[in-house]
Amino acid sequence: MSHAGLPIETERLILRPWRESDFAPFAALNADPAVMEFFPDTLGRADSDALALRVKERIETEGLGFFAVEVKGGPDFIGMVGPSVPHYGAELPCGPCTEVGWRLSRAAWGKGYASEAASASLDFAFGTLGRDEVVSFTAVQNERSQAVMRRIGMTRDENGDFDHPLLPEGHRLLRHVLYRISRTAWADLRSR
Repeated sequence: MSHAGLPIETERLILRPWRESDFAPFAALNADPAVMEFFPDTLGRADSDALALRVKERIETEGLGFFAVEVKGGPDFIGMVGPSVPHYGAELPCGPCTEVGWRLSRAAWGKGYASEAASASLDFAFGTLGRDEVVSFTAVQNERSQAVMRRIGMTRDENGDFDHPLLPEGHRLLRHVLYRISRTAWADLRSR
């Protein structure tokens, strides 16, 4: 499949297909305990490379996924952001669904990059992909990601909060919050 709509450029960022050169910095961010605080564990190089390869292949075959993100005139790779269809989506109370998600290196935090790239991903999901709704979810404890969700116009669906189907009972990150935005709500935000 072609990369219709890629690369996506924002004021400061480029969202693009993955390159082999992205794998090493991706492994570094996946090994960072601060970046991975709200994931079950950090990832070693082999697991990180396997994840990068899966993400890369999904973009190539499905035309969507967590795109590699680079800063214009800056680092070639700061992490991944994009719209994706979770492979376990049927097990989610909101599934099957299109989610927008992000994982950025710690050096890229606090600059508004997650919000900027996630907003561009919503444009892509509603425009290029024609989705009617996009969701985002994270562990209850992850206040930083919830703040990004609110900044890009998503609304918490408290009735949609759920126990993550891939985590065992009693896991510290089991409970997840759900945020949503509809195509109509996104269009309304963009028209302001």
